[in-house]
This record gives sequence, structure tokens and C-alpha cells, in this order.
Amino acid sequence: MAGGRRSVEEHARHVATLLSPLLIRGTEPVPLLEALGRVLAEDVVAPIDLPTFRNSQMDGYAVDTASLTAAPAALPVRAVLAAGDGVVAHVPGTATKIMTGAPLPTGADAVVPVEDTVPVEDTVPVEDTVPVEDTAAEGRGLRVTVCRLPEPGAYVRERGSDIHRGRTLLPAGTVVAARHVAALAAVGLTHVSVRTRPRVAVISTGSELVPGGSVLAPGKIHDSNGPALAASAAANGALVVSVDRSGDDAEVFAAKLARAAAVAEVVFTSGGVSKGDFEVVKDVLGPRGAEFVSVAMQPGGPQGTALVDSVPVLTFPGNPVSALVSFEVFARPVLRAAAGLPAVEPETRPLSTGLSSVPGKRQFLRARRDGGAVVAIPGAGSHLIAAMATADVLLDIPADTSDLEPGELVKVLPL
Repeated sequence: MAGGRRSVEEHARHVATLLSPLLIRGTEPVPLLEALGRVLAEDVVAPIDLPTFRNSQMDGYAVDTASLTAAPAALPVRAVLAAGDGVVAHVPGTATKIMTGAPLPTGADAVVPVEDTVPVEDTVPVEDTVPVEDTAAEGRGLRVTVCRLPEPGAYVRERGSDIHRGRTLLPAGTVVAARHVAALAAVGLTHVSVRTRPRVAVISTGSELVPGGSVLAPGKIHDSNGPALAASAAANGALVVSVDRSGDDAEVFAAKLARAAAVAEVVFTSGGVSKGDFEVVKDVLGPRGAEFVSVAMQPGGPQGTALVDSVPVLTFPGNPVSALVSFEVFARPVLRAAAGLPAVEPETRPLSTGLSSVPGKRQFLRARRDGGAVVAIPGAGSHLIAAMATADVLLDIPADTSDLEPGELVKVLPL
């Protein structure tokens, strides 16, 4: 069990090397709704034209512009077409009443919106109409006056005007969002190939921990680290396969750790890595070659890494804010890269108010955006999880900085 002191950069490089096997991912087909938030493993090519047929963009009347030389013009209405009807032949000099999405009659080349027409009732059936099965009956005996001449192609959705068959619909690397699901469904796809997600297991430690919903006996607290680390992993592209909790019994923790390593590609633990008398993570992993170090950061100084049955283990501190900050700084970049998600880039913003920082340690202070600026959230304690919930960024303050003035630019890590 090696000790020592590291900078944040040194430990981040160490963690990235340890977790580098996670970057080698396979692919898997998933149903469309399960693809939400996943990363496409290959280009998706449109299997059909979209739209697949010429159709009307408006409720109105399909006409052929060559037959219309002046407006107003009265035309016999040959048929009525609704969305879902089949394609019919257009008779020059007539109109077909057509609904949005209905197929354009063959030979028609424009749609006159309802707003540009006036329907006229005839008392005598129109003899020059050609009945078209059931739909013709609705249109027979009607004329429509076209008040404005359309241009060829007016209000017509051409076949393939959205995308042509064989063109790339979505490129590999796309993080699937709801709008992508809409496009995939529109071309008839039911499954897509996505990158597999890194499998993560979480174990929070401490005999003081009890699950949510429990009545708190004296000295007990609800476990927040397990749910928080699991949620953090899932939010950054991981598949959480196990969330467990262990007391300070070494045999119990060792057994839980073995079960976690059997199903996961990386295990996160919280607690048991400090300098107290009941440090179960150190007690179990130390003899197995784990490395525990002090990182020059606050919160989150005590850190450790190990391999259990060839599965990497990251051991985070037990204080809730320390555990979350440790995940954000060390685990999040690697998990996102493994999942194929874009890196979360830091921002630079001016401080709304001045602040002081402890020199000698890189500080990650809870803060929230305030318009174009950023304001620190009062309270530095690593137990202040409710205060952490009000933050949306971390202020990244260099180790050699002690005082910052209002308006001074600071590096900001989005949460």
C-alpha cells in the first residue's frame, strides 16, 4: 500500500490509465426508446425516401396548373382524399379536395389552400367527373372556385424532399435525443446499434449508514453516497449494475466487493479511506496492493485505487460532497469518453463576489451561475449536501490562489 501526495493532475492521469480498458467498447442493438441518451455506434442510413410519396402540405384542392389560366376559376370537384387514402389519377381541368398528408393525384402539380377557394353547390351533378370508388361520391355535384392561381409545386411535399433513401440520416457518434428518435421512427426503424455502456458498481461503506425510509436510530444517517454515485454514473453514460452498502466488517465488505467486481467493469466505493480506526476499505484493499494517496485538493483529499480480480476500483472519501466532487474530477471524464459522450468543457466566468481560498490545495467550491457571472455558495463543509444541491457548477481555484476579487475570472466546471 503506497502512500504519498499527488496533485489533482497527477491523480487524474493515474485514474485515466487505470480505467483505460473501459474505452474499448462493443456495440449492441437496442429498441428506439432504449436508445435515448445512448451513442450511435455506426451511421444510420435512410432505408426509404422521406416522404415516401408526393403529398399535400395543406388542406385544400389538388389541381394541375396548366389547366388554370386565370382566376377566379370554377372547377368541378372530382373526389375527396384523406391522409391514408391511395393514389388516384388527376383529370385535367378538375380539382380534388385533399387533406394534409394525403397523396397527390397523379398528374396534379399544386395544391390550392382552402383559404384561397370558395366552394359552390351545384344542383345538377357534374357530368365530366370520373368517379373514383367510394371517395368520388363525396365530391360529385360540387364545384370550387379557385380565387388565386398557384405556382407549380405549391404546397406539395415532394418524395424524398426530407431525405432520400441511401443518404445518412444520423452519423455515428450521435447522442440519441427525442428528435433523433422521431427521425428514426419516421423511416421505419425499430432498432439501432449503439455503443455498450461501461458497467459500474457502487458500494458505500460505514456502519452508520442506513437506507432511505428507515427510522434513524441515534448515530445513524441515511446513505446518500450510494444513490448519488449511482446517479452520477448513470447520468454520464454508465450502466449501473449494482448499488450496495456495507458496514465496517472487513469480511462482509470483501464479499460485497467480490460480487461487485464479478458484474462490473469498474467499482466505486465511498468511505473507509481516511486515517481513523475503522477504515474498512483500506483494511481490505491495502493487503491486495491498493494505492492510497493524499491529493492536494479540497474537498476530496483522501483517494485510493486498486484492482480486484482485474477490475479497477476507485475509492472515494465518505463525506457526501467529497464523494461527489471526487467523481466529477476523476471518474466523469473517463466514463463519458468510454460511453462516447462529449466531454464536459470548463467555462470561464467572472465572480459576483470576492472569496478566499485555502492556499496549497486546489479548491473545488460549490457555486451557481448568476446570469453571465458565478456566485459561490456559502459553507465549505464537505457534509453540506443540501447546499451542494443548490449548486450547478464547481469553482476550480488553483492551489496557489488565496484571494479573489469581485469580477475576477475563474474556471468553472459544470455539474
